[in-house]
Amino acid sequence: MHDIKFIRKSPDIFDESLKKRGENSKSLEIIALDAERRETIEKLEHLLSQRKMLSKEVGASAKNNDISANNTRGDIKKIKHEISQLEATLKDIEKNLDTILLSIPNLLSDDVPVGQSEMNNVEVYRWGNIKSFTFRPKEHFEVDATKNDINFEAAATVTGSRFAFLSKSTALLHRALTQYMLNTNIIESELTEFWTPVLVNEQSMFGTGQLPKFREDSYKTNEGLWLIPTAEVPLTNIGRNKIYTSEELPIRMTAATQCFRSEAGSAGKDTTGMIRQHQFEKVEMVTYCKPEYENFELERMTECAEKILKKLLIPFRKILLCSGDIGFGSKKTYDLEVWLPGQNSYREISSCSICGDFQSRRINIRYKSDRESKPLFISTLNGSGLAVGRCLIAVIENNQLEDGSVVIPEVLRPYMFNYKKIDNKGTLN
Repeated sequence: MHDIKFIRKSPDIFDESLKKRGENSKSLEIIALDAERRETIEKLEHLLSQRKMLSKEVGASAKNNDISANNTRGDIKKIKHEISQLEATLKDIEKNLDTILLSIPNLLSDDVPVGQSEMNNVEVYRWGNIKSFTFRPKEHFEVDATKNDINFEAAATVTGSRFAFLSKSTALLHRALTQYMLNTNIIESELTEFWTPVLVNEQSMFGTGQLPKFREDSYKTNEGLWLIPTAEVPLTNIGRNKIYTSEELPIRMTAATQCFRSEAGSAGKDTTGMIRQHQFEKVEMVTYCKPEYENFELERMTECAEKILKKLLIPFRKILLCSGDIGFGSKKTYDLEVWLPGQNSYREISSCSICGDFQSRRINIRYKSDRESKPLFISTLNGSGLAVGRCLIAVIENNQLEDGSVVIPEVLRPYMFNYKKIDNKGTLN
């Protein structure tokens, strides 16, 4: 949601930020609607004041048996009708204004590079050594150690396409990664763990910006609840209508959840393997902070995700997204992309974003610097720490051996009964 006062004050800055995203100017339309809204409110308040004054006159006339009270009652009836019409007009204006404001993406940070697509993203740095294999590395669903325990056919029979069953050592490896990510976030990065609902109401989906824009990419139940696309939704909405003290910030949260995306806009993309599934697991991070600390918190959050990859010894690169590739609700985003030798390419495993007050205005999350100060909107941030399925893919592909076995990264062994390898038959040893 956008600050209407800012748009009135700085329409050129507002439109310029939208232009960087490839969006049309919106300030003139918004300001015109806002002016109409304020004018209607002014008329409404004037009529309400008149009605109140005339009602007092009727009361006084009735005490004095003044026959002019009947004429005054007629005036009041007329004013009531006008009030009713103005209230309906105001409701329509506000609905139109909200519809426009809810459809406009977040304004960008000044340091976001201008570009039209992912080709214009800026690589910040790379970490890790890409292994030189003496054989052609396979994709995760081809590696002997795991291919029999990643079952797409059974899932297609039970549910449909873009679902998978994991079993035996592969299922254990997936669970180990989730536990390892959570423990790293809690113990080393000092995030607070939450267990969250995976069903949320429509208000919560609007609050984080999934609605109305991404309605077709989400799943809705017959009861009107929505399956979450990420734990960002429930975690960010925890603060709805709350006012925090300055001392309570920052608040840094993490949660592992199942996530659900219909991926309506991605037909034909990444349909092979586990890269793009309708149901997947993700460890999410969400932060509330004062606006002046949002850039510090973005670097910190991204480092939390990087820490996990570094300990797994998975090569990755950090990317600053350009204006044409950045998400709807984000003002600045870093992507982390892991190296997948089976695909011979880097693939996204985490996005860490500043949302500023874009979400907190929708959800009404504020803070006060002191007891006497006016409440201000907080900044929210969110990021993956990490997408578990994609991390599973990276672990399998980067640690495969020529005989089809997979070496278990050392940091994961305590979560896998201290075994060191999954052999080419899928057995732990």
